[in-house]
Amino acid sequence: MRDDIKLNERAAILSEQLIEKLQTVSDHEIGLDIYNLGFIYEIDLDEKGHCRIVITLTGIGCDCVESIPSDIKTALLTIEEIQSVDVQIVWSPAWKMTRISRYGRIALGVNPN
Repeated sequence: MRDDIKLNERAAILSEQLIEKLQTVSDHEIGLDIYNLGFIYEIDLDEKGHCRIVITLTGIGCDCVESIPSDIKTALLTIEEIQSVDVQIVWSPAWKMTRISRYGRIALGVNPN
């Protein structure tokens, strides 16, 4: 899991599954998944299987403001330990291109350093 994503203990146990599922959710305008774009700030999973995920987007006017939360819910609900999902979009701190992973930078043709 990326170092810039805050996880509680229960979510950390599922980190590989979470990464796999979050990499299936893409920002269709950019053409890259939300994990490698650095949209995810926090994932919290409680003992009842409720997952709260805090994300951001490139900007308030992003066309994917409705589709990405729905896609996240659909993807994460396929993990057996997750029973419900709440997606919270925040605008602070604002997303910056520096949050894009090395893989994401290469995929987008941006300087990978």
